[in-house]
Amino acid sequence: MTFSKPQKISFAILILTLISLYIILPTKLGNFSMPRINFKIGNLDFSKEIELKQGLDIKGGLQVVLNADMKDIAGGDRTSALESLKEVIGRRVDLFGVSESGVKTAISGNDYRLILELPGVTDPEQALTLIGQTAKMVFALPIYTPGATATDSATLTGFEPTDLTGADLARAQVTFESEDRSPAVSITFKDSGKNKFSQLTKENIGKPVAILLDGYPITMPTVQAEIDSGNAVITGKFSTEEAKSLAIQLNAGALPVPVSILSQKNIPATLGADSIKKSVTAGAIGLFMVIFFMVAYYGRMGFIASIGLVLYGIFTLTLYKLIPVVLSLPGIAGFLLSVGMAVDSNILVFERYKEEIRAGRDWRVALELAFGRAWDSIKDANTATIITGLILFNPLDWSFLNTSGSVRGFALTLILGIFISLFTGIVVTRNLLRLFFKDKPRTNNK
Repeated sequence: MTFSKPQKISFAILILTLISLYIILPTKLGNFSMPRINFKIGNLDFSKEIELKQGLDIKGGLQVVLNADMKDIAGGDRTSALESLKEVIGRRVDLFGVSESGVKTAISGNDYRLILELPGVTDPEQALTLIGQTAKMVFALPIYTPGATATDSATLTGFEPTDLTGADLARAQVTFESEDRSPAVSITFKDSGKNKFSQLTKENIGKPVAILLDGYPITMPTVQAEIDSGNAVITGKFSTEEAKSLAIQLNAGALPVPVSILSQKNIPATLGADSIKKSVTAGAIGLFMVIFFMVAYYGRMGFIASIGLVLYGIFTLTLYKLIPVVLSLPGIAGFLLSVGMAVDSNILVFERYKEEIRAGRDWRVALELAFGRAWDSIKDANTATIITGLILFNPLDWSFLNTSGSVRGFALTLILGIFISLFTGIVVTRNLLRLFFKDKPRTNNK
């Protein structure tokens, strides 16, 4: 038995749907316990429970206030040191797996503090141990597999620390190349680090040297010549924002600021259960109204499109769990907005189908032409929305754009919704129509 292309694609969609349902279903359904993912592939661990993360406004979380000890930091460097500390703590929180967290600075007189809000944290002791450590920076030599060269980046296996550390670094700041005014980062070493840096560069001319912060490589420049002055410049194709970010991270190790925990408290959900219930109810009503409109206006085609809309919801929730996406009220709003947009492509296709039928074409030909000719409009409309979503999400952390976690949550759910709606609208619905839709033969073009 041979299968047609639509049948093969539909079978793949069915498998994808079953996998998605397995991921999104709760661990327990009554007295029945669902089996969970529990296997490893190399260093990848797939044994963790896949949960839907919720934001502070829905689930609550942990608020931690840290005090930065600035007694060993010069007065003019304290604000920069606090920003460097914010950068390090923010990355540590991200590595801990807390999404949509908030890290803010607060300066009052001689008090320099960081305020952290960690949604959905269930292990406060581990989180406090992680974020409460002083930043540790070390210069290290990359380790490659035997016989490999530094240019073969795929063979990098680790790093060998040297005796040159962040304690030997005096300052890092953004500079500009004299020739083309391109951004760069200049670094200056203390007396304790000059000889170490000179020896390191002498022995590694033409080789890369990595700078690790908390074990994470933040840059890996190649040594061009021996440097015995204690002053060096890190060049590369940096943007101004990238150079500023690198300087901040280097200063986090150059100006290690001890921190202490002033207070910690659990933050209750700012939205009550009643508000969440109403939001879910509103979403369900909206989904029902969209399905009702599609079926009432487009008949069988609308019913098939509604099946695609249900699959859209299943695939979306699956991605929310896998990424994971932290669901806050703005994120839910982005999802609900994308539900309405999910049927836009189908409406454009169906209206185009009507035009092709009125032009006297056979319904099979009209269906294929409708999808093909509606694609340009679908692509342009969704591209414009994706660009808007990227501006709101601000993936490069540009300071002149939004940096709010809640707005980013809205943008992320909106962007994901658009991509998934394109898949369900163009691929899923199209194959379902090819398999199950059959229009009446047309004898004239009226």
